[in-house]
Amino acid sequence: MAAVCAKVEAANKLQDPLEAFPVFKKYDRNGLNVAIECKRVSGLEPATLEWAFELTKANMQTLYEQSEWGWKEREKREELRDERAWYLIAREAGAGPVAFSHFRFDVECGDEVLYCYEVQLESRVRRRGLGKFLLQILQLVANSTQMKKVMLTVFKHNHGAYQFFREALQFEVDAASPSASGCCGDDSSYEILSRCTKYGESHPPRAGGPCGGCCH
Repeated sequence: MAAVCAKVEAANKLQDPLEAFPVFKKYDRNGLNVAIECKRVSGLEPATLEWAFELTKANMQTLYEQSEWGWKEREKREELRDERAWYLIAREAGAGPVAFSHFRFDVECGDEVLYCYEVQLESRVRRRGLGKFLLQILQLVANSTQMKKVMLTVFKHNHGAYQFFREALQFEVDAASPSASGCCGDDSSYEILSRCTKYGESHPPRAGGPCGGCCH
């Protein structure tokens, strides 16, 4: 476990995980021209964090209310502002941010992972490939930091997102997901999905490892 935590800590010490990949700092396709930056939450302006919260609320509140979790505004704000949070921010020149991903380097069930908490886009920039590009960046970052996989949680009733992750991005139902682990089965409103990096493809999940972060 010490080696696992060491990889997570090394990833969290990076100044800019995209520094070695300048080609991924720009998305100029399908009528969009945005710059993409990768920053710790401590490097973001308060106005950007507030925008991220309001976009998440607009896109997700109803979906949360349809789940067993419910929408908890204070908890979501705290999650987005947690000191472990990293962000990809996509900005249009002269128009401010239009999309973001909140992610963290962490340990799940004994494995070092990049966990994607949010991928949120303004409605006017959807269906132009930007969301897929942000997820591809996360996969690139996970590989470059030697994480074993990219993980995320998706509501089953968010049919478009579920199909997007499973079909367009080839994510699989993770062994930690309620439907796979047998802890909740069909009663749960969400699935945990994952996609292995080159460091996780030949390594089956560790049995009996602690689920949840352990390196902070």
